[in-house]
Amino acid sequence: MIFCGIDVAKDKHDCHIFSSDGEILCDIFSFPNSLEGFRSFHSLLSKCSNGNLDKIKVGLESTGHYSTNLLSFLKQLGVSVTLFNPLSVSQSRRACSLRRTKTDINDARYIAQLLVSDRSNPYHEQLYHFSSLKSLTRTRFRLNKELQPLKNRYRRSVHILFPELSSFFCNLYTNSCLSLLEVLPSAKDIASCNITKLSNILSSASHGRFKKEKALQLKQLATSSIASYNLGDAFELKLLIQRIRFLEMQKVELEKEIERILSELHSPITSIPGIGNVLGATILAEIGDINNFSSPAKLLAFAGCDPSTYQSGKFVAKNTPMVKHGSRYLRNALYLATTAAYISSPSFQAYISKKKEQGKHHYVAISHGMKKMSRVIFSVLKSNVPFVERF
Repeated sequence: MIFCGIDVAKDKHDCHIFSSDGEILCDIFSFPNSLEGFRSFHSLLSKCSNGNLDKIKVGLESTGHYSTNLLSFLKQLGVSVTLFNPLSVSQSRRACSLRRTKTDINDARYIAQLLVSDRSNPYHEQLYHFSSLKSLTRTRFRLNKELQPLKNRYRRSVHILFPELSSFFCNLYTNSCLSLLEVLPSAKDIASCNITKLSNILSSASHGRFKKEKALQLKQLATSSIASYNLGDAFELKLLIQRIRFLEMQKVELEKEIERILSELHSPITSIPGIGNVLGATILAEIGDINNFSSPAKLLAFAGCDPSTYQSGKFVAKNTPMVKHGSRYLRNALYLATTAAYISSPSFQAYISKKKEQGKHHYVAISHGMKKMSRVIFSVLKSNVPFVERF
């Protein structure tokens, strides 16, 4: 067997190759992240294995998009590939030397050595549906992260320009409110606006729900407002509304595409309480093939939701935090699904409430609920049978 460790980078990759007998076949070899570089690396692998690529086992860190194209190239060659968590490589480096000698070549050597001792399963390319869902759901996650600070700034601007508006609209993000503020961004503008124009804006944005009486109430509220007018804040509010609407529109498009792909999978995951189409797609995309996990505990560990342990001599720590070394997208989806199931599912509500009665903090009880959720997801996906609530 021939072991090849690759340290992946943006512009180039470094590799170290040795045989199962310990003979170093290639100590230092760097190739650019290009077609020519991939071809030169292919030639090196063929030379080291005498043309038999089945004898080669390649290992590399899971470094996100930097390794995507290289992974695709290696799978086309039919080479066995193992992905390592960067933390495993870092710990291996620290275990081998007390000196701070972090270099790309050394990392390639440590990855190659991990291939010999590690029992990780070879990397298998995901199905088209899973890889597409992963890109879409992670894009939606980032979109929400981008939206939140915009919404915070939007609320700040409204509080300065028309603080009483929150008592008029039950939700500041409704189409009626956004449409109004996009045209009249302050209490001063609303107070000086013609009642007919104001009534038309509200009626059009609310599809006729807001009549002239509502417009009169709003105008009176704006007239007695304590707001201080600032041209810069008013202009910023208009721009914020345009950006929020654009991102919300993109989010709707994403969710439609997510639901379309999810419908092709015919997965029973959405039968689980607290899991809708978006969360179901996120969980499926992050898990991939459920057969890669032999137990719910391994699925929980993959999400980084398992509790850390610390024991030394007779001391055993009781209050330990989550490991949080797994997929943050899966961990977030499990948390959201569990909090929703706590509201809608009698079995989850009873389970989490029991943990609270035992004296556990709310979030500790929710973490136990996440463990239960991972067991339910594992069972449903393994059996491919919809979830049935048990009272």
